[in-house]
Amino acid sequence: MNRFWIVVLCCLLPALSGCGALVVGGAAAGGYYVGKDERTAGEISRDATITSTINTRYVRDRDVSAMDINVDTYRGVVTLYGSVASQRAAERAVEIARGVKGVVQVNSKLTVVDG
Repeated sequence: MNRFWIVVLCCLLPALSGCGALVVGGAAAGGYYVGKDERTAGEISRDATITSTINTRYVRDRDVSAMDINVDTYRGVVTLYGSVASQRAAERAVEIARGVKGVVQVNSKLTVVDG
């Protein structure tokens, strides 16, 4: 797995030559995050994939505003935070999250506000 990341970095570094400090700084921050988390690197990666997939599906959905919802994932348990314009949007957000591979449970902390 480490070879994969080395190959990816070697391919990306020439394209990001002006962003070297950002790449190194991002890697350091990522290493710090992994070192301070109870989850394995694999679990962190899976949770990040779940969060990213949910956010992408929110962007594509006409009932849900991705900008209004914060998605947190920890060991497959997704928690949704934020304010949405309708009960339908809140229900749809939960429905979308439940449909993502790897999601164990969805907790909605969404608030419905009249705009």
